[in-house]
Amino acid sequence: MAVPQNMRSMRIVGHGGLDVLQPANVAVPVPRPGEVLVQVSAVALNNTDLWTRQGAYGRPEDMNALSGWRGPIDFPRIQGADVAGRVVAAGTDSGRNLVGRRVVVDPAIYDSDRPDANPVGLMGSERDGGYAEYVTAPEERVHDMTDSPLTDAQLASLPTAYGTALGMIERGRLRAGETALISGASGGVGLALVQIARARGAKVLAISSGSKVEPVHDAGAHEVVDRAQDIVGQVRTAAPEGIDVALDVVAGDLVREGLPLLREGGRWVIAGALGGHQIAFDVRRLYLHNAQVIGSSMHTPTHFDLLMGMARRAEIQPVVAATFPLGEAARAQAELARRNHVGKIVLHP
Repeated sequence: MAVPQNMRSMRIVGHGGLDVLQPANVAVPVPRPGEVLVQVSAVALNNTDLWTRQGAYGRPEDMNALSGWRGPIDFPRIQGADVAGRVVAAGTDSGRNLVGRRVVVDPAIYDSDRPDANPVGLMGSERDGGYAEYVTAPEERVHDMTDSPLTDAQLASLPTAYGTALGMIERGRLRAGETALISGASGGVGLALVQIARARGAKVLAISSGSKVEPVHDAGAHEVVDRAQDIVGQVRTAAPEGIDVALDVVAGDLVREGLPLLREGGRWVIAGALGGHQIAFDVRRLYLHNAQVIGSSMHTPTHFDLLMGMARRAEIQPVVAATFPLGEAARAQAELARRNHVGKIVLHP
């Protein structure tokens, strides 16, 4: 197909409120050697979009500094980490015939080419993302999903939320027959954790409340704990022998209160801080019981390969809560920030 010279996009022109997210007609990017050009059919929103726009990540030397996911951002920046679409062109040195294929892009920028590499950058923060009609990506990070029965919106829902969830589950070494406690279970990562943990054969206890309880049950939770009540008491009743793995995107007081729930050798995996950045807890809960607190940021290339295999076999079914046209990206981010939805919010360029 003929690729136009210009495209619509939504860019942040600085850190701030929704007003810094602005439409722009820009040149279609040209794939460099080893890259492909993807025509975006769907791009999912994540909390990373909000926090990158706000500059809320801080830096190791100054946690109050305005920052993108991993440092200063070159503005203007096209947001959007989670892209599904079709490859329409390839740069030189292309080793795979992906043109015309339906794909999902791994948005992580890794610190090496190892299969267990760590993510140190993110599409939509450290490089332009998918809030646009076209985006370039390294060919090695583009996964052919032509044969997946999932819709483009479902495929776009996978990279950050489900990649983060699978990274947590892999780093927490969750096994079949173990009991997992999942916080923030109605959010994008939380719902992904419920689905993947259930598919792995774990007993799933999820924390949610109100109208979100039923969708969390439907996603695979065996029991749902009401976050408005005594969480620890409810978990002790539901799992009197304790928790093997906590998969936590809330942190804050939940860590201090919940660590005694871990069984011997239990693991508490943290990949978010919706409940607060600062934690104080009794370290005896760790060393006397061989417990571990594990930080988890996104996924490795190996984790992402596993995730794409699950999506090709439709072993997971991402829930799409709402869709918006590209030009309404600010309204979509506002909806995401209200947290009244269950599942993913998706833009269609």
